[in-house]
Amino acid sequence: MSGKGKIGKGGKKGGKAMSRSKRADLNFPVGRIARFLKKGRYSARIGAAAPVYLAAVLEYLTAELLELAGNASKDHKKTRINPRHIQLAIRNDEELNHLLSGITIAAGGVIPNIQPVLLPKTKGKKGEAGHSQEY
Repeated sequence: MSGKGKIGKGGKKGGKAMSRSKRADLNFPVGRIARFLKKGRYSARIGAAAPVYLAAVLEYLTAELLELAGNASKDHKKTRINPRHIQLAIRNDEELNHLLSGITIAAGGVIPNIQPVLLPKTKGKKGEAGHSQEY
């Protein structure tokens, strides 16, 4: 009943401290996100798994966006991602465009789009009814 052989609440005895990010195999800071959730007063209580899940979702979205922006920068023969590449990545992906439809990216520009009505008509065969404007 002395409790000498029992291990404490953590489960390890004398083990090295491991961050929650490392334990969840994430690059995003779980502890910082937990602190922001608590300080933001979104709820009176925050579960232990909530910051881990939020960090995982944010890390996935960031990785997806960076991959698409990297592909856009390679298409333009650039080695650095700039806001234009991020804009192109978001607007060309259907799900990211829906998620980020209400945002404006500074120096992102616009998506190149020409309405088909404004394009010049292609010349058809000579036997067609459409006459050209050549005299």
